[in-house]
Amino acid sequence: MKSAKPLFNNLQRNVQEIKNLTGNSSDITIRLFYSGVANDFEMAVIYIKGLTDINVINNDIMKSLMSDAEKKSIAGRAECNLLAMIKDRILSVSNITDIDNMDMLLSALFSGNTVILVDGWKQGISASSSKWEGRGVEEPSSQSVIRGPKEGFVESLGINIALLRRKIKSPNLWVVDRKIGRVTQTDVAVMYVKGIANDKVVEEVLERLDNIDTDSILESGYIEEFIQDETFTPFPTIANSERPDTVAGAILEGQIAILVDGTPFVLLAPVTFFRFFNASEDYYQRYDIASFLRILRYMSFLISILLPSLYIAITTFHQEMLPTTLLISLAAQREGVPFPAFVEAMAMEITFEVLREAGIRMPKAIGSAISIVGALVLGQAAVQAGLVSAAMVIVVSFTAISNFIAPAFNMSIAARLIRFGFMFLAATLGLFGVMSGLIALLIHLAGLRSFGIPYLMPLSPLIPANLKDLLVRVPWWAMLKRPRLYSQENNVRQGTSLKSSPPFRKKEE
Repeated sequence: MKSAKPLFNNLQRNVQEIKNLTGNSSDITIRLFYSGVANDFEMAVIYIKGLTDINVINNDIMKSLMSDAEKKSIAGRAECNLLAMIKDRILSVSNITDIDNMDMLLSALFSGNTVILVDGWKQGISASSSKWEGRGVEEPSSQSVIRGPKEGFVESLGINIALLRRKIKSPNLWVVDRKIGRVTQTDVAVMYVKGIANDKVVEEVLERLDNIDTDSILESGYIEEFIQDETFTPFPTIANSERPDTVAGAILEGQIAILVDGTPFVLLAPVTFFRFFNASEDYYQRYDIASFLRILRYMSFLISILLPSLYIAITTFHQEMLPTTLLISLAAQREGVPFPAFVEAMAMEITFEVLREAGIRMPKAIGSAISIVGALVLGQAAVQAGLVSAAMVIVVSFTAISNFIAPAFNMSIAARLIRFGFMFLAATLGLFGVMSGLIALLIHLAGLRSFGIPYLMPLSPLIPANLKDLLVRVPWWAMLKRPRLYSQENNVRQGTSLKSSPPFRKKEE
């Protein structure tokens, strides 16, 4: 590891070194001036325009150094520690740190801080003055709910941490900071509740973050690929969310949140397969309604994977499974179609994927209109031209709609990829191929881990106590404990005897 270059005790050499290292960039402002009663101290204030608050620099730093320094009577005393006097008696900025090498100086500059250097000293001062334009807290665009908080994470790491602090007002909510990326120096924060999160999992997360050696981290997706357990799988082993209430609820169950500066998507680890079908709204609705919606999501996930393959297998190899009336209807529709069911389904699926991506990339003003009109026009034209059957259009459309019901977008993408594999198996082996694919898929899921936690927990291994919040959600008063493998130390979520009952009415006398 290359050692950091120390600062010079000559102000002009330090200023010239900064200009050389930054290519004399025009946005780096260097203000040289004299301070003290007899103007006997030459100083420099260095900051980057656009990353700093000019009002803080003018009122709390420059004014203090140029005007208030004379009133403090720090000049004229050779024995005084000038930098300590500036920090303790002059500057009115809250966060001040010492700088003793060029790497620390540049890191402070590009973090939006103001650096103060004094001629004759090999140290400097970094004063907090960061401020840049950012998006305000607003409703998340990808995870909207009917009932629940409407606030979402933003691109500022400090605001995101504050949003979680607002929901979990506990001193046990710990934050561990990291800087990752040799060039970008991206700020990363790991948040968890001490005493609830598994300490071994926390250590594993921090160790994997420390082992990342790359030039840049521009989004949390970079970190997700670096630290995930398994790479060659379509299923996500790390969850992400832009909802503070979802992340807060996960932290309170023993999960660990990884926040990255510059993105509103927060990573959650460890996770299981079934957590990707839980929406934050499940815990705000009545338990019976939430259970119904959760079962509907699981059914829709299976439909999005298997429906086209089942249609191909049955219409190609197993026509005897269909009622006679339905079989005659399907045969009449496919009479003029020149392609087999597999080619027909692949063409429709690829067409729909193209329309979906085009709708996302197009300008918002025309994107939705083009995608809807394109789907209607192409589908109707394909049926009239005899290229596909009407039943295939219905199957592909219902499959696409079912794919959108999953709360986690990364799980929906996994279903889209797996669907093509099942379609190929159905076209070659029929229902036997579909069943073989399901068995292989279950074996693959059973072998996945997320930071050591089994991916199919609590079904594999079977943990009966964790089944209360799996396929269905029991009432809140019945969920007394947290998931056992997430939290090893403190599993008790709430007290007993929380179920309320109406008082008996007194008989009127």
